[in-house]
Amino acid sequence: MTSTIDPRNIGKPPPSPGARRATTRRHVRSLTGDFPEVDDRGKEKWPRGDEKTWKDAMRGVHSELPEVTKSIVNHVQTSLARAPYNLDDLGAYQAAALSVRDNLIVNWNSTQLHYTRKAPKRAYYLSLEFLMGRTLSNALLNLGLQPTYSTSLSNLGFALEDVLVQERDAALGNGGLGRLAACYLDSSATQELPLWGYGLRYKYGIFQQLINEHDGSQLEAPDPWLEHQNPWELPRLDVTYEIRFYGSADRWGDGSGRAVWSGGQEVLAVAYDVMIPGYGTKNTNNLRLWESKPKRGFDLQSFNAGDYERAVETSNSAAAITSVLYPNDHTVFGKELRLKQQYFWTAASLADMMRRFKNLEKPISEFAEYNAIQLNDTHPTMAIVELMRILVDEEEVPWDQAWTIVTNTFFFTNHTVLPEALEKWPVPLMTHLLPRHMQLIFDINMLFLQSVEKQFPGDRERLARMSLIEEGFPQSIRMANLAVIGSKKVNGVAELHSDLVKRNLFPDFVEFYGQSKFANVTNGITPRRWLDQCNPALSELITTTLNLPREVWLKDLFKLEGLLKHVDDAKFQQRWAAVKRQNKERLSNFVEKTLGITVDADAMFDVQVKRLHEYKRQTLNILGVIHRYTTLKSMTPAERKKVVKKAVFFAGKAAPGYYIAKLTIRLIVNVARVINEDPDTKDYLTLFFLPDYSVSLAELLIPASDISQHISTAGTEASGTSNMKFCLNGGLLVGTVDGANIEIAEEVGEDNVFFFGHLTPDVEPLRYQHTYHPIPVEEKSPALAAVLNTVSSGIFGADGIYEPLLNTVRQGDFYILTDDFDSYIKALEMVDEAYADRTEWIKKSIRTSAKMGKFSSDRAIQDYAQEYWNIESTKLVEE
Repeated sequence: MTSTIDPRNIGKPPPSPGARRATTRRHVRSLTGDFPEVDDRGKEKWPRGDEKTWKDAMRGVHSELPEVTKSIVNHVQTSLARAPYNLDDLGAYQAAALSVRDNLIVNWNSTQLHYTRKAPKRAYYLSLEFLMGRTLSNALLNLGLQPTYSTSLSNLGFALEDVLVQERDAALGNGGLGRLAACYLDSSATQELPLWGYGLRYKYGIFQQLINEHDGSQLEAPDPWLEHQNPWELPRLDVTYEIRFYGSADRWGDGSGRAVWSGGQEVLAVAYDVMIPGYGTKNTNNLRLWESKPKRGFDLQSFNAGDYERAVETSNSAAAITSVLYPNDHTVFGKELRLKQQYFWTAASLADMMRRFKNLEKPISEFAEYNAIQLNDTHPTMAIVELMRILVDEEEVPWDQAWTIVTNTFFFTNHTVLPEALEKWPVPLMTHLLPRHMQLIFDINMLFLQSVEKQFPGDRERLARMSLIEEGFPQSIRMANLAVIGSKKVNGVAELHSDLVKRNLFPDFVEFYGQSKFANVTNGITPRRWLDQCNPALSELITTTLNLPREVWLKDLFKLEGLLKHVDDAKFQQRWAAVKRQNKERLSNFVEKTLGITVDADAMFDVQVKRLHEYKRQTLNILGVIHRYTTLKSMTPAERKKVVKKAVFFAGKAAPGYYIAKLTIRLIVNVARVINEDPDTKDYLTLFFLPDYSVSLAELLIPASDISQHISTAGTEASGTSNMKFCLNGGLLVGTVDGANIEIAEEVGEDNVFFFGHLTPDVEPLRYQHTYHPIPVEEKSPALAAVLNTVSSGIFGADGIYEPLLNTVRQGDFYILTDDFDSYIKALEMVDEAYADRTEWIKKSIRTSAKMGKFSSDRAIQDYAQEYWNIESTKLVEE
């Protein structure tokens, strides 16, 4: 909550901290009403009315068939104001969702009251993205109510599967960062850990991806995912905070480091809560999203004067903050809006945490003993500075004590090894937008560099490297450096990545702080969504084979190792293969319905789905597809009949301003048009680009894959989580020795993965060679040169449209495609050979799924809870 000091009071003795805390507590209690009063003996008092009357009338969870049916019909009549004769599938979804939400609210309220009573240490996960996927199916799964709701809807004339697909994915994220955050929320609730997520309630999300039917290029359209009322969120209009931008910051003259921040623009942060149910438990955690609204809104005087634009200017300016995920920061306006988003979100979240902490009536010095805050990448780093501002300016905590509190509260997860991806903000922009925070950053930097100079006297180059301020025109603030010095621990997300973080990104900080501050937590995925929900047939097969209740192995994924004793069982192999076939037919039906193209379910399904980026090397994949196509074209019909049939699937979005990534999509789409129409080869090779990739689309693609490709240049992919999802569902991995691929191979055995390409230590020498001693592609890889020439010939699009993309390979080749191409083709040939032996392939698939226990997000979240946050499970016991 942003507060200011009247400049007229500067120099006067401030009110005592105790008096101010008492005032704040009175305000907070009247505002929220979430802290029960107690009598003289410490027993909670019932707040109003007759306690028995209240408790007799309060509902529990609807779990019986008549109750559920009555609840759905009640919402049709009252919440939707509709009648049975005009209710469609969308209306049935809305009514069912509201009915399920009622159950979540009951458990959510009980959980929050339980946490309030127990007052455990809490953890908070700050992420700019939460890629949640569809909620209804996940909520039914976690509550154990799917059969009941399926029967109730059937009795009302609706099929559950038709109702589920009416839900739009929440557009609160774009890629792996947001999906990881969603998995961690699921696991924290399932593990009964007191953890909340904090994010932004984007009105439009990133964009809806369309493909131009004429030239195959990506088109971006707004994604108004909230156009149909979102039944899963609860507006908290009573939970609002004022957030300040611009203005001026005037320092106190007493040497305390305090200052007065006043003037500028004030915007309201309004809370929206999304309930996160645990699996097989009543514990229900929370994702709190902030929406920006104007403090004053409509300017009636301007309107009456005929200046209609000015009348809504303030309102539009405030609303823009949470309009779009990742506004394009190639413009000055976009850059300012993005920084505004980051501060708005972190300031509102910290105000909320501080309010909750003050309810405990503990001294501010104990803040870190009750709160742990995880920074998911550098986006929330402003939270470090904001907490310093609150402690120093509002709570009057001495500087050194405030910095100790801060550095015991925050934890930082790094998600990239690409230095250019580490956020930096121009000093003039920060000074203009957040003047007080710029002062604090300069103060933090000065004191930090003094301590570095003390340990390494006279080492000016080290000081320049470690400084929070990067010299240049203009100067920039290195947010990653700030996240490192402001956090208690720093972690990477796979063993190789964490090692690269220490060796390549922050070696000076490792030398300064020591090894103990830098550690690893390998990413994980929730098996509830990424096996049980997306692949119910496989989940059922596993349950019956292990002879364990589903809730047992879904909470302890290491139990999957019990499948290994059935690897050689022919009947089990047949059932395993039948499940895969069923999933391939499901995907084939979807593609035919969506794109109007028939997919042969007998073909090997080869899938690469992820955000389009040069380092992820979708380019290498499509060039490999073209190589396969030209090879098939050169064969006789008899030779082609011996080839393994293959269907190749791509999906993923390219950032609107990323020209090369968008050109890659265009090439994929146009290659598909040629291949899929070629009478010589279409029975042996087909290619599909599935537009508008989402969690729901992933739930179709992942269970159907025979192989998946994770082929980033070695040393560039931090971890990856889609590799874990594919392997958990029995798809084999084709990849480079990078990220979590390495740990997956260690678990499942290298005989069950297909590795290729150069290793991380080779990459920089090869880049040096490309720059200073280049070898023509024709010499290095004649096969790749032939493919590049095929593209240049115009067969997939004339006028040299792809030359900028091809030149990234021919000239410079930063991502070493020329060095890895031949090895990549050999790996795919090994895949063909292995796939031809169907029995051995099925065994590889079973072994892969069986050894994925390590990659559950339940394990990862417990690593954070025990080794970082020091929080404990707090089970809600039904009274």
